[in-house]
This record gives sequence, C-alpha cells and structure tokens, in this order.
Amino acid sequence: MDALREEADRIPAELAVAEREWNEWITARSRVGEVLSPSEGDVAGPDAAEESSDCGEPPVPPASSEAAKPKSVVPVWRAGLVWSALSADYQRILQALADRNRLGQGPLTCQEMAACFGLDPVPAKIEVLRSKAKRLTARGWLAEPAPGRFTLAKAVAGPGGGS
Repeated sequence: MDALREEADRIPAELAVAEREWNEWITARSRVGEVLSPSEGDVAGPDAAEESSDCGEPPVPPASSEAAKPKSVVPVWRAGLVWSALSADYQRILQALADRNRLGQGPLTCQEMAACFGLDPVPAKIEVLRSKAKRLTARGWLAEPAPGRFTLAKAVAGPGGGS
C-alpha cells in the first residue's frame, strides 16, 4: 500500500515537470517561428527590405516578437549616409577601423577586433564579428583587401564619412 502511495505521489510531480517543459518548448518554438517567418507584406525576403529602405532605419518588428532581438538592418552605403544609420555594434566596428586608419595602421582581423572590444577571443564571438564585418563589406561600408582583414571602404573613409 505504501509503495502504491509513493508511486501515486511521484507520478503527478513528474507530470507537472513534463508539462512545464512542454509549455516552455511550445513558447520557444512559437518565438522562433515568429522571428523566422516573413513579416506582413514582406514577400521578397529580408534582404529586399534592407535594400529598399531609403532612410536606413530598421523596420519596426511585430509586437508579438518583443522577446526576440530584432535583426539589425545594414543599409547599402551611399554618399551622405552617416554612421548613425547603423546599430551601435556596427558603429563600434567602423569606429575601431576609423581609429586604425587615422593612425596609419593597416586592416584589422576579427580576432584583433575582439581584443579591441575587450571580448574573449573565443570562436563564437569572433564569428559574430566576422559576420558583421562581412555584412558591412557586402553593403559597401568596409573593404576586405586580404581574406579576413577588414578596413574602411575608401568612400566611407573619405571626408565626411564618419559619424
């Protein structure tokens, strides 16, 4: 009889834990689905929205995805576009490269950038910086004169290119 009572007490406790884990999984799946699904009217995909933005401001994320970090929009560089059109992380990369350029030093690697920013030089953090640097390069803000080495693009480094 005692063994059956113990079993009867154990089962509801395990069931409560399993239900809580299931609800957390459902919530996480829902949030990932919101982040990955295209927003209303965005038929051409996220890159089309980035390139069609003429003011450089990121689109407002849907209210339901407040818990998720919105994707930073990097506009294509053009004359007159200031660094404030970029998120703080991208501005920080540009500032580090501008300082290096001003001092007459060469390009930076992502590992060197991580050290400049006080980040641990672990692969995950370096890859995040590499991804951002590659995005800035693709949009014309940076140049990659040698693989993995980044500097300001000539047009951005010119007069009035800073923030």
